[in-house]
Amino acid sequence: MPHWTFLTNHAHVLLCVVRDPEARLRDIADTVGITERAAQRIMTDLVEAGYLERNRQGRRNIYHLHPDLPLRHPMDRETAIGQLVSVLTGIDPDPPPGPGATETMP
Repeated sequence: MPHWTFLTNHAHVLLCVVRDPEARLRDIADTVGITERAAQRIMTDLVEAGYLERNRQGRRNIYHLHPDLPLRHPMDRETAIGQLVSVLTGIDPDPPPGPGATETMP
């Protein structure tokens, strides 16, 4: 096993949530290879920084990515988090509104 990786645990947690917005912290922690407490701290960081929005639905949390926010490192600020997510997962993080969704016109 390598001693380093190209992505941080924050990136791995974010990618887990993008792949499954209803994922439990326990499952995210197992997938990333970190403790549940570490996953909880990372999720709090991502929510407080505005990258994720947490919505309670029953006993579960559902997360929504804000894809237009820039990456945090000064060297990468021209890149939106949604672009990175799209490249790494193939998932469009900002799909067009579905049927019945309301759109605001300019």
